[in-house]
Amino acid sequence: MKSVRLKLHITICILVSFIVVSCGVKYSFTGGSIPKDMKTYSVLYFENLAPMVYTTLSQNFTEGLKERIRTQSTLSQVNADGDAIFEGTITGYTISPASVGAGNNDRAQNSRLTITVKVKYTNKLDQTGESDFEESFSQFKEFPGSDVTAYEANLNTEIIKMLTEDIYNKAFANW
Repeated sequence: MKSVRLKLHITICILVSFIVVSCGVKYSFTGGSIPKDMKTYSVLYFENLAPMVYTTLSQNFTEGLKERIRTQSTLSQVNADGDAIFEGTITGYTISPASVGAGNNDRAQNSRLTITVKVKYTNKLDQTGESDFEESFSQFKEFPGSDVTAYEANLNTEIIKMLTEDIYNKAFANW
């Protein structure tokens, strides 16, 4: 009887694990390793310098990064001169074919929207500058067909979430 219960328990655990993984649940660590003396952060406006422009991307990305830090840390946001400063530009916004449909038609069955941002992070409390970085971050999402119009707003939101998570982790999680 114990053997049957144990097998059932193991089977249920495995099924739950598969469900969680297949649903795309993503775990992130909050708090990271923010220096104890760090109290404030500033996110300067990220200007869009990409050749292809989505009109609200600069504002949405800048606000998304502020929100990521605000919700995953105890730092207070200040307009300028924070202990941690994030600044940069949006350098890429591209739509490219990800896969081509079967047959002789040269139409994209799926396309990919990619956003790239260049970020400069300065930790004003680190006199050595070892924790500072200047790096490009890039993320993408695929969508059906080649016309992005119906998907663009949602894709931007999803990609911004991924980018801000990467930036937050680079600055504070010390991976």
